[in-house]
Parts: sequence; structure tokens; C-alpha cells
Amino acid sequence: MSERAPEADAAAEPPAPQPDGRTAEHAVGDLRVPAGYAVVEGVPSGNGRSVGVVVGRFNGEVTSSLLERALDTLEEEGVAREAVTVVPVPGAFELPLAAMALAKTRRYACIVAIGCVIRGETPHFDYVAGEAASGLQLAALETGVPVAFGVLTCDTTEQALARIDKGADAVRAALEMADVFARLRSAAPTSTKA
Repeated sequence: MSERAPEADAAAEPPAPQPDGRTAEHAVGDLRVPAGYAVVEGVPSGNGRSVGVVVGRFNGEVTSSLLERALDTLEEEGVAREAVTVVPVPGAFELPLAAMALAKTRRYACIVAIGCVIRGETPHFDYVAGEAASGLQLAALETGVPVAFGVLTCDTTEQALARIDKGADAVRAALEMADVFARLRSAAPTSTKA
């Protein structure tokens, strides 16, 4: 079993609703698998792994901080600087194409996508945020390379700046999925032909 996140030790109560009825944050949760089942679980280890990072320049004050936190976390998790490739793109809408291009090279164990979309007065936010999410998921599904979603979708810049640690969360998610995939490949039964 991997270590539990500090948030998992918090009270098991769901977050309190806000005055408008929405929940402030999602709860991390504490998953328990009943005894007797085979479990393949990854850990966010970067040792020996290459990682691609795609980052949007739009809302650069926020994305620069997200990127810095992500790169610090990659280093903390054992990914060598020379094993990290950073690909800046114009904005969140362009992240999926860059993530797909990196994943198709097969040189990266995982891809971390970092961006920030701030809600404005038009529906532009919904289109960009939705397409970024769909496109990043498609990049992962089509290539089989884990792509972590580190795109903030907030109402204000202040909300985004308060969530800079999401860059670190995306890195850990990407590395954990890369580790799960590696474990699945090494545990897969091999066929024997006579």
C-alpha cells in the first residue's frame, strides 16, 4: 500500500456546503479494498522515469507558479532534470495537442498538463476548459501514456493562486499512474508457444 495523503487523515466528514449550496472542495477519501483481492497500486516515484510537461502561457502568473511547483515536485520524487522536457504552448486549448505529440514519441513515462482557465463574462471558459479536459483524456486513451490534468478552472485569479499546489498533485498523479502501468506490464502473464 502506498502512503496516504495527509488530507486522508482528516475527519471523514464531507466538506461543508457554501452559502450558494456548492461544496468548497472535493474530499480525498480513504479507499479500502477488502482482504483477499489482488491489488496493483502505484507510488509516485520518478526514479528512472522521463516526464513530459506541457504548460499553457495564458494566465502566465498562475501557470508559471504551477510549473515551478510541478518541477520542484518532480525533483523531490526523484526525476532528474535532464529527464524532464517542458513544452510551453499558447494556452489550455493547445495542451491536448502537445500532450498527444509528446506521448506518441514513447519517450516519456507520463505527461503532466498544466494550465489555467479563468471564468469570464462569456461562455468561452466552458469551451476551453471542457475541450482541454476532453483532449487530454483522449491523448492518454489513444496513446496509453498517463496524462495528468493539472489545469485549474477557477472563477478568479485569486482562487487560482490559492491552488498552486495542484501542480504538485498533477505530478504525483502522473508518476503514480506511470508506476501502475509499469507494474501491470511486469506482472502480465507471458504466453508460451510450443
